[in-house]
Amino acid sequence: MTALLTPQLSERSPAGPAAPAKKRLGEQLLSGGKITQAELEAALRQQTRGQRLGETLVKLGFVEEGDLLPFLAEQFDVPHALLREGLIDPAASRRIPRPLAEASRSLGLFCVHGVLTVAMANPRDLALVDRLEQHTGLQVRPVLALESAIMDLVGRVYGDGFQVETVTADMEEGAVSLNDEAIELDLEGLASSADESPVINLVNYILLQAVRQRASDIHIEAGPRNTTVRYRVDGMLREVLRPRREFHPAIISRIKVMAKMDIAEHRLPQDGRIHVVVDRREIDVRASTLPTVLGEKIVLRILDRGAVTFRLDELGIPPTQLGQLKAMLDRPHGLILATGPTGSGKTTTLYSAIELIKSVERNIVTVEDPVEYRLDLINQVHVNAGASLTFAKALRSILRQDPDVIMIGEIRDLETAETAVQAALTGHLVLSTLHTNDAASAVARLVDMGVAPFKIAASLLGVVAQRLLRRVCPHCRGLYYPPPAVLDAIHYTGDRSRQFVRGAGCQRCFDSGCLGRIGVYEMLPVGRELRDLIASGASLDAIRDWSHAAGFEPLLQQGLRAAEDGVVALDEVVRVAAGD
Repeated sequence: MTALLTPQLSERSPAGPAAPAKKRLGEQLLSGGKITQAELEAALRQQTRGQRLGETLVKLGFVEEGDLLPFLAEQFDVPHALLREGLIDPAASRRIPRPLAEASRSLGLFCVHGVLTVAMANPRDLALVDRLEQHTGLQVRPVLALESAIMDLVGRVYGDGFQVETVTADMEEGAVSLNDEAIELDLEGLASSADESPVINLVNYILLQAVRQRASDIHIEAGPRNTTVRYRVDGMLREVLRPRREFHPAIISRIKVMAKMDIAEHRLPQDGRIHVVVDRREIDVRASTLPTVLGEKIVLRILDRGAVTFRLDELGIPPTQLGQLKAMLDRPHGLILATGPTGSGKTTTLYSAIELIKSVERNIVTVEDPVEYRLDLINQVHVNAGASLTFAKALRSILRQDPDVIMIGEIRDLETAETAVQAALTGHLVLSTLHTNDAASAVARLVDMGVAPFKIAASLLGVVAQRLLRRVCPHCRGLYYPPPAVLDAIHYTGDRSRQFVRGAGCQRCFDSGCLGRIGVYEMLPVGRELRDLIASGASLDAIRDWSHAAGFEPLLQQGLRAAEDGVVALDEVVRVAAGD
């Protein structure tokens, strides 16, 4: 976990045994062309008692902080941190109490694998490092930062001095604009627009950073003292902002206005959509509010068409399984199911399948809750429970529209399941999703809903189960030997003396060690032998045993292969697929 804008860390190679004596800071800056002799003399005259020369040069505007830090780092022989505006990881900062942070001129930045990185004005103060380690119980990694930059952040990090103008000061002019029925509202930069509400800029900043950091969701939650803003990136939530509590109603109201919700309604959940242009990219945002005891929570789902591929060949499905799926899609009728938990990419798989088979000769209709992405040549229906337009009711109406292919967003109940099965049996190709842990469980789930096994056997073409695993960050990847307990938990039968890869955490991956995701897929095509097994009412274990005996690999095995190939960390496979 890291800050919204992560400090830039830079390591200096250690000097050799015969390294010459270091020059003084002023001499280094002069020889490096960063300052003039006149500026150095002026700084020495202005330097107050106890103030460092570097701080004085920055204060007088003779040198930029980013230019100064590498020279200071060489003096101290430590890495340096360029602290940008924005908050750091609050969980890391709270490891050090505010009084200690202020007294020691230090600030916790982020924590990775039990190592707490701390920005310090004097990183060679070993007594302070020992004190911080004793207090936090963590190994402390000191990095150099300017004392003024540290103290400027301390107030806001600990929640008392949150200023919207400071947090959003780096936002470019026109970076976010509201697209409302072809009317684009340009938002001026904060520096040139004194009349604009700071909350508008804060909401725009939250959206801007979420898109730039590849977030799929934004969670804005009320707390007793602060509002918490979290991003979900690559399936994991991390805290990025903590404005004061009094900002919360204004933030929620601003988003409600953008999403055309009722700003006076606070007791009932609401849904809405926002169309914005971020960095010249059109982004759809789905907004959902939920009343809580501390105030309304709002979740924004970011739907960035430019960041999603709907090409089946580019999803990372192994060639053998991809061929099996394409063979199912070539069939004129039948039921194809995509299964997995929420956020596992099921809808993307179905959209990609529809993109592959759509044409002007086919009538393709979808019923979704809600419609996430708008597709050409596809008739998309949005479920509206308030108007009594349920999946089952919409599906019955669709069947009167002469469809060739039907996509159902999710089979949730017996009525929808039976209608889908009936459509598959009467000459339609039906695609849908189902919340199950693996492919074999899809059959058991339909039976539990009340669908007759012989109807499932007659209609089901196949099941695709999938998960999304976070890729190891290529910028900080390293090798390690996993503990035997981890290998035992997944019943690993490979070479136990081999090394696996994992990310140590860096600026580019926000110290998560992961960057991007890859899908793993379990394919279960239904042939004659499996169809007879389903029709006979076979148990879930019997279907699983048959699929394994037939050579269909479970999700866990594919995840382990990805770990052995160095694509994902073994811990990630355990987190996502070990239960299967």
